[in-house]
Amino acid sequence: MIRDYNMKEYKKNAFRQSKHRGEIASRVRVPGGKIDSQSLMRVVEIAEKYGNGTINITSRQGFEIPHIRIEDRDKVNEELQLIIENTGVNQEEAGKGYPASGTRNVGACPGSDLCPFACYDTKEMAAKIDKMIYPNNHHVKIACTGCSNDCAHVRLNDFGIIGQTEPQYDPDRCIGCEQCVQYCSKRSVGALSVVNGKIIRDTNKCIGCGVCVNYCPTRAWTRSKEKYFRLELLGRTGKKNPRMAGDFLKWADEESILKMIKNTYEYLDKYLDMAAVEAKEHIGYIVDRTGVEEFLKYAMKDVELGPKCEMAGRIYWEGKRYDQTNELRKSMYRFSGREE
Repeated sequence: MIRDYNMKEYKKNAFRQSKHRGEIASRVRVPGGKIDSQSLMRVVEIAEKYGNGTINITSRQGFEIPHIRIEDRDKVNEELQLIIENTGVNQEEAGKGYPASGTRNVGACPGSDLCPFACYDTKEMAAKIDKMIYPNNHHVKIACTGCSNDCAHVRLNDFGIIGQTEPQYDPDRCIGCEQCVQYCSKRSVGALSVVNGKIIRDTNKCIGCGVCVNYCPTRAWTRSKEKYFRLELLGRTGKKNPRMAGDFLKWADEESILKMIKNTYEYLDKYLDMAAVEAKEHIGYIVDRTGVEEFLKYAMKDVELGPKCEMAGRIYWEGKRYDQTNELRKSMYRFSGREE
């Protein structure tokens, strides 16, 4: 017989409700998607011992172990302890599993530990952010990507962090092959040009991707010692009005971005509508309700942007828009020979 249980309590313990009566699924938090082999084997052990031997890899780079019987929750929490400790996730009480589920797993691309195009260690950044914000039950999505290729799809997140480098040019090492110019045009934004035999970088156009560094055969181009970031704000998926994140900062420093993220939780404490379904009102809708100026008043508190940092005067978000009588619709009807 299945005894009564409080699903809200289970959700706060990072278990997901199942469509199968008497079963739940354990959500395993993996900051940055980086997990050691010992912990990965433990995920498999839990799935085989308490589930049905299957594991779901979530879209946010964590794991979900389905088909766990409700009465086995405490046993599963005890076995999760190894994973929690090895992944460095904050915990309130050992052996009791995850203390919250709201703030989603911080995602990251492979980063500079593996990818030659990455401008920073995304996994390290994700772990640092996770330590700062977790545990917390606010519904916030954060992702890190090493360069403007955006392999981590950070523009679908509340905070999307894109790595940048300020390319350093040494004319004495340059042989004038113009390979950097060609690849910047092919694989980036065409910020390089040749003027009187010298390579010129358009600082207004350059996005700091580092393509010139990767394709220079003589290392005339190198990465800056300083690490910079572009910050994209308040992208979202969902039923209501999905939209891409908007550009907010470029050439920002790490400390400023971390402060903004931390400050945002004070904003949520103030304005979250507790009457919303399970208090999971998405941050983007809260900003729509309070106005972006109020959000930035909280987010930018005590943030001192570096001298190179540029801030958008306005943030432009693109949501879905449909017009029943627009010109494109009329043209399509005319082309098909139909009447509206």
